Amino acid sequence: MKPAVFVARPIPAAVEAFLREHCEVRKWDSYEPIGRDRYFAELAAVEGLITSGGLVNRELLSHAPKLKIVSNISVGYNNLDIEALRERGIVATHTPGALDETVADLVFSLILATARRVPEMDKLVRAGEWRKGDDRVLFGVDVHHKKLGIIGMGRIGEAIARRAKLGFRMDVAYHNRSRKPEVEAAYGAEYRTLPELLAESDFIVLMTPLTKDTERLIGREQFAAMKRSAIFINASRGQTVDEQAMIAALQDGTIRGAGLDVFEQEPVSPDNPLLQLPNVVVLPHLGSATTETRDAMAMLAARNLIDGLEGRTPPNVIPELRA
Repeated sequence: MKPAVFVARPIPAAVEAFLREHCEVRKWDSYEPIGRDRYFAELAAVEGLITSGGLVNRELLSHAPKLKIVSNISVGYNNLDIEALRERGIVATHTPGALDETVADLVFSLILATARRVPEMDKLVRAGEWRKGDDRVLFGVDVHHKKLGIIGMGRIGEAIARRAKLGFRMDVAYHNRSRKPEVEAAYGAEYRTLPELLAESDFIVLMTPLTKDTERLIGREQFAAMKRSAIFINASRGQTVDEQAMIAALQDGTIRGAGLDVFEQEPVSPDNPLLQLPNVVVLPHLGSATTETRDAMAMLAARNLIDGLEGRTPPNVIPELRA
């Protein structure tokens, strides 16, 4: 008898077909949130769950007595209660690797768009405000040959470093929990303490996972340590930054600008002051949002799930739950 699984979001047809070869599949085929009662009812008899950022906590697990594995379609997993999963002996996986290059592309789009004021200039042209005269009011800043500081040198950080060094001839500095000699050798990246990196870098990219140690890692003190010409990029999680401190730094010229794909509260409120600042480029959490990458992430999540259900150790068990 095939194990029963629940898929809490739409998935590509090829991924569903793969799952049905191994499982009895029930799914929520809408991007609208599933109702609480329906969700808990679906979980009552399943051994596997595929979710994408949905909260998995003690309450949810209490309605899933047979659950053996949770497969998260995401590289981040702050939506999962790790301790509750550990207590129940439930395996949890994520999808690292599948999105590295795509997120790195997006990070560089934010760097370029912010440095060259692309959204601001697009708006100016569309509004009929482009005039002949002193073009200096339209100037941005160069990206090539500048110094890029990366906070969090994981796989995505390395993909960003590669683009910076080989594509834009930038000097690369990084701060990480541990040094990465292979990245230093490949791209001439220099390890820096966090204060050193903040003080030296022209562009600062935050790519740390959200943990107790990284929550509000960048705040008033850190923005004050940056160059006034610095551009700050966040494509990690909104909670890794003190958003009010960032707003103040952008408003008073402590830093030049910011490119943001993530926010403390998502979706962003229309009243958020960030949306009124011309020196900020904002995106709706699009890091991995291409058809190719999201399909690959869904298939990887499905393969993780099947490995766990069939008694194999999935290759992408969340680090805190590895034996």
